[in-house]
Amino acid sequence: MHPKNRMERGLALKAIAGKAKELESKGVSGLAVDNFIIGARQKLAEERPDLESREKAVNASSRWMQQSM
Repeated sequence: MHPKNRMERGLALKAIAGKAKELESKGVSGLAVDNFIIGARQKLAEERPDLESREKAVNASSRWMQQSM
């Protein structure tokens, strides 16, 4: 991943964590906070995909499937 994209992704993750803490401090339920985090991370993955991490995961999964057969 390009360093600029990695930095932007890191900043976005930090912003998600900050918003989650803010929601938590306002007394929002834990389930609602978890749902917010999951949704925000999914949206981030769609907008700024980490193709290198995806490729590593696919390769690891393929190796595991081959070994278990």
